[in-house]
Amino acid sequence: MNSKLFLLGLSIFFFVSCQSSQTDPINPVLPIPDERQLAWQEMEFYAFAHFNMNTFTNMEWGMGDEDPALFNPTEFDPKQWAKVCKEAGMKGIIITAKHHDGFCLWPTATTEHSVKNAVWKDGKGDIVKEVAEAFRAEGLKFGVYLSPWDRNNPDYGTPEYIEVFRAQLRELLTNYGEIFEVWFDGANGGSGYYGGANEERRVDKKNYYDWPGTIEIIRELQPQAVIFGDAGPDVRWVGNEHGFAYPTTWSNLMRDSIYGGMPEYSKKYSSGQENGTHWVPAEADVSIRPGWYYHPYEDHKVKSLPELLDIYYNSIGRNSSLLLNFPVDRRGQIHENDVKQLKKLVAKVKEDFSQKIPLKSSNLSASSENGQYSVENLLNSEMMTFWSPKAGELPASVTINFDEARTFNRFLVQENISLGQRVKSFELEILNENKEWKSIAKETTIGYKRILRLPDTKAMAVKFTIHDAKESPVISHLAFFDAPKLLLPPEISRDKNGTVELNVIEGGLEVYYSLDGQDPIKSGKVYSEAFSVIRPTKLKAVTKDPISGKFSEMIEVDLQLAKKNWKVIGGGENAGNLIDEDPSSNYVSDQNLATIDLGEKQEVAGFTYFPMQNRYMSGLIKTYVFYTSMDGKSWQKAGEGEFGNIANSPIEQRVEFDPKEARFIKLKVKSTTDGQPASFAELGVLLTQ
Repeated sequence: MNSKLFLLGLSIFFFVSCQSSQTDPINPVLPIPDERQLAWQEMEFYAFAHFNMNTFTNMEWGMGDEDPALFNPTEFDPKQWAKVCKEAGMKGIIITAKHHDGFCLWPTATTEHSVKNAVWKDGKGDIVKEVAEAFRAEGLKFGVYLSPWDRNNPDYGTPEYIEVFRAQLRELLTNYGEIFEVWFDGANGGSGYYGGANEERRVDKKNYYDWPGTIEIIRELQPQAVIFGDAGPDVRWVGNEHGFAYPTTWSNLMRDSIYGGMPEYSKKYSSGQENGTHWVPAEADVSIRPGWYYHPYEDHKVKSLPELLDIYYNSIGRNSSLLLNFPVDRRGQIHENDVKQLKKLVAKVKEDFSQKIPLKSSNLSASSENGQYSVENLLNSEMMTFWSPKAGELPASVTINFDEARTFNRFLVQENISLGQRVKSFELEILNENKEWKSIAKETTIGYKRILRLPDTKAMAVKFTIHDAKESPVISHLAFFDAPKLLLPPEISRDKNGTVELNVIEGGLEVYYSLDGQDPIKSGKVYSEAFSVIRPTKLKAVTKDPISGKFSEMIEVDLQLAKKNWKVIGGGENAGNLIDEDPSSNYVSDQNLATIDLGEKQEVAGFTYFPMQNRYMSGLIKTYVFYTSMDGKSWQKAGEGEFGNIANSPIEQRVEFDPKEARFIKLKVKSTTDGQPASFAELGVLLTQ
């Protein structure tokens, strides 16, 4: 943000145009953002990198007793990180310079628990330096996460530790160039190593850190850096780890009522307050995987494109920035699965906003205008040019008359936040082909940016009405877009009875499928309702956008024998979860055994095992013996083996063997990956075709 431009926004109260004597001055509505906050707001989308000792111990929160020698990325490549972020349009990165375990990614003078005692580069490396240089080389910004909690330091909980913490902060803020954001976690105090004490230490989160003194250091050393925390002071936590802001999101906050780690923060303060005393906008932080740190068993759990799109529209589209985390892997690189999904997100967002409905000044009219703050300013995306109605005139509306009937499904609107966040409620109405006005959306706040995802809407005209605002609204930009449908293959589900459903993400799409191995595009049926598949069948399906005529990629699934007549023999109360066709439900066997009556004789040629899909998994089967029987009494071994990589890739396992006539099957578990009782999400059989 240019400082002269910022000062221009603040001086509007005193400005009267010599060319437009009809223009009434606009009073700023406090609180308002400062220069550093405006610059941060314009970044919108940037990266988080959780990469530290936890990466090598497979933990989320380390205890602080880890051997520094464990830290050893084999192919550390911060240039790869920077390239990935640059190509995605991200504006910078924040790295976990020190997490709760106290391990420092730079050769700090404050502790031996750092990279200077790592195997990596014989203790002569500096992760922070290399990442900062790689990102600046790409024109991107650099920020640091420094955990206030330190489970390694023997002085944690005493005044002496605060001096250590501040010394670490000074090192980061003086040795690594310009910092755009300093990130403080709200997790503080609890059990830890603490130099060998191995005890629990609680602190007064509100007063222990003397935050005003720490903030003063940052202001002195990095005056342009924003400071993140529950209470800011510059940027606040959105209150959840889903990456979602709220339908009503104020940038105003009652800052003096909040402190880091405050238990009631998420319920009372995270969405901001209409009458907040300070400008502390929301930052939505979320990981691209279930965990913040890298775990090999989550390689197949990277968020889907629909999930990532929901995050984008519910963060950036709801007056928040988006801080998307990459759990950098043990090589020291952003994993290829994460990169693949990020590219899908970026491509789809670009596509969504590529088809903008063209507007010109003659398309726009307003209920009133305050002199130079005319309605045609809405066509300019610059924040400092805006439309404002005459003082005291609410509701105030802008009508957009299209040259011809137009279809749209995205609406974007922005306020000039340099004058404060003002809008409290707004509405969209359309004029349909019957010349009738119809309401299609009623919302509350706008802020820096608000994006509405709407059904496909055809209209001759649209009316944007602000019903309530603190003072005269100052709307800097609005636009309409016709985003193409999200063309993904349908989601296939089948219940225990064999009923198959094909579901699509968006409305207005068609699904074609085949059950005979043929190409569903050429000879498939149009899906209209659920259907039954009992015997083994190859299902192929595609999604079609009838407007564009485009098809999705094809999905192909081998449906096995339906479990309609199956029964679990023994096993206890939750044994039914073993065959309920719901991968989210689990069965745990204390006997390391699963026995099933198939209901009738089958030609069994193998089995499938779907492991537990919880975030923290246990009891994954490692070695096994599989048996078949005709009467449930006399058993024959059909196969045995090992699921060699299941800990790192907990996906459905498929085992084939010579066909056996059987009515009963039994899976005997010889060992699990962690020594815990065997767990199952689903067990199935393969039949001869």
